[in-house]
Amino acid sequence: MFHLRIISRIPCRNIRNISTTVNIRNAEAAVASAAENLTIPVPSGVEKPANPKLVSIVDSIATLNLLEVSELSGLLKKKLNLPDAAMMPAGFGAGFAAAPAAPVDEEEAAPKVVKTMFKVKLVKFDDKQKVALIKEVKNLLEGMNLVQAKKFVESAPTMVKEDISKEEAEKLKEAFTKVGAVIEIE
Repeated sequence: MFHLRIISRIPCRNIRNISTTVNIRNAEAAVASAAENLTIPVPSGVEKPANPKLVSIVDSIATLNLLEVSELSGLLKKKLNLPDAAMMPAGFGAGFAAAPAAPVDEEEAAPKVVKTMFKVKLVKFDDKQKVALIKEVKNLLEGMNLVQAKKFVESAPTMVKEDISKEEAEKLKEAFTKVGAVIEIE
């Protein structure tokens, strides 16, 4: 076997320069490729741009109907070996299970309903002020003449008005109370 030896006419110091130049070029290429893979951090207060791959997946899922979403969910559970039960974060269930359940009153459990519509009821009246009450009923209740107002007052206890605001109910109560009537607001 023959070994072929090539003797270079380049002096040794130039070989070092060439090898250094090659090493520098290799380092520059490595830095350039690393710089391409780096991402610039997003400044605080600015929303991070979404990954285009994820955006396309979300767009695809958003176009599915409910049956397709259900099928997708089943496939993901099967592929990722997920249990059918809803999962809780680790540590959440242990602390939650240890705490005894506090008894809840029915009044506290039911949301408080704010009454907005009221009824005004004529309970009774003073016989001495019956005429003044009849006139007040005629004036305050629309479409009543004196005869209708008299029959209305004499039929007490009766409903004066229903489904009215609190302010209107208070005004009616005040007006009828001045003329000797006993009024309830329900």
